[in-house]
Amino acid sequence: MIKVLGIGDNVCDKYLHIKTIYPGGNALNIAVFAKFLGADTAYLGTIGDDEVGQHVYSVVKGLGVELSHCRMEAGENGCARVRLVDGDRVFLQGNQGGISRIKPPMLTKIDEKYISQFDLVHTSIYSFMESELPKIRRAARFVSMDFSNSYDEDYLKKCCPYLDCAEISCGDMPEEEIRRVMGQITEWGCRHMVIATRGNKGAYVAVDGLFYEQSPCLVKAKDTMGAGDSFITSFLVNYLDGMREAVDFPENSGQKGVVTAEAYKDLLIRLSLYRAAVFASGQCQRDGSFGFGKEVELTEADLQVMSDGKTKK
Repeated sequence: MIKVLGIGDNVCDKYLHIKTIYPGGNALNIAVFAKFLGADTAYLGTIGDDEVGQHVYSVVKGLGVELSHCRMEAGENGCARVRLVDGDRVFLQGNQGGISRIKPPMLTKIDEKYISQFDLVHTSIYSFMESELPKIRRAARFVSMDFSNSYDEDYLKKCCPYLDCAEISCGDMPEEEIRRVMGQITEWGCRHMVIATRGNKGAYVAVDGLFYEQSPCLVKAKDTMGAGDSFITSFLVNYLDGMREAVDFPENSGQKGVVTAEAYKDLLIRLSLYRAAVFASGQCQRDGSFGFGKEVELTEADLQVMSDGKTKK
């Protein structure tokens, strides 16, 4: 099985209506979900020393995700405020990443050597790691970055040359527009693939010029937090692990069945998409990104956000 490293954001999602925090954040989710899939995983990021940060650290360490290169800093850990509407999560105003926004990891040569051990390294637009992408690219075998739905053209142009895979969240965006953006991401330097998640509409994936569509495995959702992250993780883990076995048979082997790496790759992509859809449907049955809720007292800021009802900008 491959080794996976998440670099960048971690948060606790604070569900205000039940006064409960759940560990999460895109880069951390990828590491945790990959662990659930059987991979050796690690997370590298900045963790605050408040109640939220301590909960993130203890839960993730307990799950067996390696944290040896994390930075521990005094201050508020990232915390996102959330409410649920018919099982779908709605983000309210949070603390914009907390201490990880102020002190994101500045990677050293020791970090680069560490990064080079992993088959998949993943970061995100919420990780504040843009200045470190050249170092990650130099050290990593395969670099993935999630842009959510918060990207713009200039940001994509800045980041894409360092990536093997880019992910975007498209929601109700028309197919023609999704295909256009996916094509631009490739033109702007993303080397290998683009994944466009669409919630309960499934996903589009482009791999080396080939285009695929995957329907969702629809279930009645308990909580959709982390569903897109789980789809991305399952697809990449299954694909990258499977591609290690891709070979062309010798010429005298015959042509019956699957005998080329290209044909195997096509089958692997379809199988990996199927597995990703099934894995993501299971994710929608959990509370939070991956469970482990902790009841907390709401702060004055929490109560003000609840009163205002303003969603995340």
